[in-house]
Amino acid sequence: MTSLSRPKTRAGLARLGLRLAGAGLLAATGAIHLDLYLTGYRSIPVIGWLFLLQVITAYCLAAAVLVTGSRLVAAAGAGFALATLGGYLVSVWIGLFGFKEIRTTAGIAAGVIEVAAFAALAALAATPAAPGQQARHGTSGTRLLARFQTGIPGAGRAVAGLSVAALVLLGISVATAGGPPPALTGGTLKTATIGGATVLTTAQGFTLYWFAPDTPIRSNCDGVCAGYWPPVAGSGTPEPGIPGKLGTIKRSDGTAQVTYNGHPLYTYVGDTAPGQAFGNNLNLNGGLWHEVTVHG
Repeated sequence: MTSLSRPKTRAGLARLGLRLAGAGLLAATGAIHLDLYLTGYRSIPVIGWLFLLQVITAYCLAAAVLVTGSRLVAAAGAGFALATLGGYLVSVWIGLFGFKEIRTTAGIAAGVIEVAAFAALAALAATPAAPGQQARHGTSGTRLLARFQTGIPGAGRAVAGLSVAALVLLGISVATAGGPPPALTGGTLKTATIGGATVLTTAQGFTLYWFAPDTPIRSNCDGVCAGYWPPVAGSGTPEPGIPGKLGTIKRSDGTAQVTYNGHPLYTYVGDTAPGQAFGNNLNLNGGLWHEVTVHG
């Protein structure tokens, strides 16, 4: 275990700074993922469990870096930060486990923090160990470990290059990311029994939702919100026998959105297959979401 007592050399101060920064940045990305998990991502199949695993791992690695100052732990933390960023980029570009991410402030912030965490922890892992530590490992460790303790030639330039490349990829992904298209452009609305309730669905069987802050003439879900909750566009036709009244409103962008009994209709990106209702009762994007129930 490495002490957190004040170092006596400039190199020691640099290592302490990298150690504190790396641990803090890992904890910060864990905090962002925890907030996202609690406010909606936990309902997304597979992705929810991955977010929870990310949170636990981030906090454990942050604590290990802070307490031990180990270069091997720092290297593990750097790899973890880069892997987390990679998962985000894949989710934005092509989707991951059926879920395609959109551009959000939280996602951008987490990406930048992950790049910074990688840079700090990789630099800490590449920095030569203190002379006392080198001596201990030189007598009892392997030759490879001894070389690792004395520093890796060119590691600083490699860390800087990888960090810049990661930021460039993040910037490109943010610039090209967007929201999914509207869930429906005309079509027949149906019903399905989900969790014991009869709910309104699209023609493809995806659950429809209403947003508590909306009014009968106005949708209050725009921008990022509409990316996670795609509005049902155009005009819909109820399947014979479905009670209630369908209508339309004009959204802020000028497009028409279908309403049911005065509620503008949406789908949820967390529902990746018909018969799911993971968005029901979520408090997300400024208000509560409810599945549209149909009563005979």
